[in-house]
Amino acid sequence: MTEFLTLHGLDLFTTLLGLLYLVLEYKAHIALWIVGIVMPALDVWLYWSHGLYGDAGMAVYYTLAALYGYLVWKFGKRQRNGVKRKLPIVHFPLKWLLPVAAVFLAVWVVTYLVLVNFTNSTIPVTDAFTNALSIVALWMLSHKYVEQWWAWVVVDAVSTYLYVTKGVPFKALLYGLYTVIAVLGYLKWRRMMTAQTL
Repeated sequence: MTEFLTLHGLDLFTTLLGLLYLVLEYKAHIALWIVGIVMPALDVWLYWSHGLYGDAGMAVYYTLAALYGYLVWKFGKRQRNGVKRKLPIVHFPLKWLLPVAAVFLAVWVVTYLVLVNFTNSTIPVTDAFTNALSIVALWMLSHKYVEQWWAWVVVDAVSTYLYVTKGVPFKALLYGLYTVIAVLGYLKWRRMMTAQTL
C-alpha cells in the first residue's frame, strides 16, 4: 500500500480535488476557483514527472487563471436591460468566434513548437491541442458562457486518452468522468440560464 501511495498518491489526491472542482463547477459555485488554485499547483509536479510538459505548463496557467476567474465571478457585472447585474450565465457571443478561434490556433501552434523544440514530449500535437483548447475553455468558464462545456467535452475526451497512454490512471478515470459530466453540466447550466431570466 505504501508503494502504491508513493507511486500514485499525488495523482489520487489531485483526482479527488478534481471531483470536488467538478461538483462545484456543475453547481456554478464560486468555490470552484479556490479548488482551481490548489489542484493545478499540485498538478505541475505530477505532470512534469510523467513527461506531460505541456500539461505541467498549463497547470501553472490554470493556477493563475483560477485567480482571475475568482475575481471575475466575485466582482464581475454584466449589463442586462440597462441594469448591471451579478455575472449571469449567458450564451457565447458569436462576434467572439473568429478572434477566439484565432487565439486557439496561435496557442496550439506556439505550444506545439515549444514542446517539439524544448522537451522530449512524445505527443506534442495532442498535448498542445488540449492545452490550447483548455485556455479557451477556462476563459469561457470565467465569463460564464454556457458553451464552455462543449469545449471541455473535447478537452476531457482527448485528455482521457493521453493519460491512459502516459500511465496516469486516476487522472484518466477523472477525465473520462469529466467528459460525461461536461455534457450534463451543459444541460444543467442551460436550465440555470433559463431560470435566471424568469
